Amino acid sequence: MVRGWHGWLGTFNGVVLITMVVLPLAALAVWVLARRRRAAGTGSAWRTSLADVGIVYGTVPWVWMIMLPGDQAGVVPGRVALVPLRDLLTIVSDGGPLTATVQVVGNLLVFAALGFFAPLRFPALASVPRVLALAAGCSVLVETAQYVLRLDRVSSVDDVLLNAAGAGLSALVARRWWRATPDTSTQRRPEPAPAAGR
Repeated sequence: MVRGWHGWLGTFNGVVLITMVVLPLAALAVWVLARRRRAAGTGSAWRTSLADVGIVYGTVPWVWMIMLPGDQAGVVPGRVALVPLRDLLTIVSDGGPLTATVQVVGNLLVFAALGFFAPLRFPALASVPRVLALAAGCSVLVETAQYVLRLDRVSSVDDVLLNAAGAGLSALVARRWWRATPDTSTQRRPEPAPAAGR
């Protein structure tokens, strides 16, 4: 049972419950944004509104969870793992397949919503390499924050690789939709009609 402010805001279970509780609010936000955009005559109002809310709703809880402090936060110095795949192999060997699966899937999901919705929202990001670069940059910021804030977590290059890979895979899943997004920057304006009498 989740109790107190720390139970709601400072534990994995609390973050998961809050995420489920605010789902109707996220749906309402999509509806309100879409109605306002349609009233203003904005094209693709539903798609844009869903992407806006989806990026936030699908990313913030994961980042919140990985920024939760450990038991020795502020006491132990920050730890860094810069050798690719070493952490992953350690998790597999020490924790077993179940722990490794949970860890890998969790890391893949951190920026999955960003990878799925960002190309729908921003046509300039409609490319898998750009999504990978964006997710890797965001992941580096998160890992750096974990180290600087001394959250009793390991800032690992493997986390950056998995976070970026999750965003890239999500972008591939959404590719059929973002490839169909019209690029308004390249659309030609209609030529003015010739003046009467010419």
